[in-house]
Amino acid sequence: MFSNEDFILPLLTEAGLVSEHVVNAARQSSGTQSVIEKLLKAGHVSEEEIAGVLASSNALAYYDLANNSIPPEVANSITDEVARRYRAVPVYDDGYTLTVAIADPYDFETMDALPHVLDRDVSFVVSTPDAIQQILKSIYGSTEIANAAESEDTTAADGDAPIIKLVINMLVEAFNHRASDIHIEPLETSVRIRYRVDGKLIEVANHPKKLLPAIIARLKVMSTSMSIAEKRLPQDGRIQIKVAGKDVDLRVSSVPSNHGESIVMRILDKSGLVLGLPELGFFSDDQSTFERLLALPDGIILVTGPTGSGKTTTLYGCLNVINRPDKKIITVEDPVEYEMAGINQVMVKADIGMTFSNALRAMLRQAPNIIMIGEIRDAETANIAINASLTGHLVFSTLHTNDAPSAVARLADIGIKRFLIASAVRAVLAQRLVRKLCPACKAPIDLSDKELRALRLDASRMTDATIFGPVGCEKCRKKGFRGRMGIFEIFEIDDEVRHLISAELSSSQLRKRAREMGMRSMREDGIRKVLAGLTSAQEVIHVTMADFD
Repeated sequence: MFSNEDFILPLLTEAGLVSEHVVNAARQSSGTQSVIEKLLKAGHVSEEEIAGVLASSNALAYYDLANNSIPPEVANSITDEVARRYRAVPVYDDGYTLTVAIADPYDFETMDALPHVLDRDVSFVVSTPDAIQQILKSIYGSTEIANAAESEDTTAADGDAPIIKLVINMLVEAFNHRASDIHIEPLETSVRIRYRVDGKLIEVANHPKKLLPAIIARLKVMSTSMSIAEKRLPQDGRIQIKVAGKDVDLRVSSVPSNHGESIVMRILDKSGLVLGLPELGFFSDDQSTFERLLALPDGIILVTGPTGSGKTTTLYGCLNVINRPDKKIITVEDPVEYEMAGINQVMVKADIGMTFSNALRAMLRQAPNIIMIGEIRDAETANIAINASLTGHLVFSTLHTNDAPSAVARLADIGIKRFLIASAVRAVLAQRLVRKLCPACKAPIDLSDKELRALRLDASRMTDATIFGPVGCEKCRKKGFRGRMGIFEIFEIDDEVRHLISAELSSSQLRKRAREMGMRSMREDGIRKVLAGLTSAQEVIHVTMADFD
């Protein structure tokens, strides 16, 4: 149907197609239809007349799609993906300029984008929305696709242009590498492609610099909410593809750099949602502790660690454990990374006023049992979360701190009173990610004296233990590692700890007391996993450099 109604109606009255009296009567009549829909239904004006007025107001021609056939060679000049995305139908090709029919000549983004997408001169004519829809169905198939990226099938690129094959192959290869990110980086004379695999960046390709505009344009076409014409400002979008029968989401970020636009795509494999606590890296004792915490009726459970330490994955794993029909779970995230069945997920949109705090206030009116907040960033969000926990809700969230006890100081720093922290927070889980040894090629090794000292391991613990190290084989692409797992420290807040928090002990004092009460540090959890042959000593030493106790 026609958009920009407030703009179209004056054009219709100026053209003498309808009177202001008829328009006002349509406005005042009952019903949920738009004014234009009411005028069309009553027969006061036709779609063709509206399209003709829109065309003439923009010095364009009206094209009657219903009574003109489109030659196959012209129809093939635009892929079905581009035609559906821009709701554009090619009608004539003189070899120099492609003439395309659109319904809205005020859609300047489409009119700017198509010449770039098609890499040729494009002229425009105007037709009706219904006629364009019918032609799209008859030429490109009957399946309606709101956005071509939603049904992107990476197995169907054989007949497409070389640049499309390059992009599709890049996405498939990244998925097969088990990459978490794809980095497309413009350099002075080339375009560098890198994948992040198990936390490490590896360079996989260097393309000629001239390919950069085409690669960027292709990815923007596949993405939602990205303008191909905008190159000066950062943009965010999302791509949904299917690889080997699996649905995969990619979160796309573009940033202008001194050599051109740089794009990073985060790969979100939906199969990761089925992870339970053992798959995240919890040993049975920590799993029992955490499952007991997940069963609490109220309070706040925090997951802490630096960016890239797997906090969000752990939160989703927790929700997966407790997601039952008798529980109402609502999340507020920036952005929503994974869509989970049975959970109400709200995305932050600060530009329209949907901030974390505003979303949280609205969520509390929805009577949830469990709330997940993507991150506590400020005092307002923290206070709402604490009040929610104190009024009978179980709240999950994340903080950026190096260890678990430091979460108390972090909340105090953003303005939360200590007695509220002590009352509301039930536990803090701090975590890091370590690479898992490839089970197909790992081999026994002897630790050096330096490694033994770094891990504080004495000979008595090494008597019956077999330490493994990386080797490298075809299954792990010669890296020696395959996948990652968490190492954790769980800081439970009981009555004694609540008293210590209210007494305003420092983070180091809280940590010392927690250790005396039996809290296992991340390095100690990592050592257990080294002794179990799951990861290497160097991995644990590297990610726990700040763990000195």
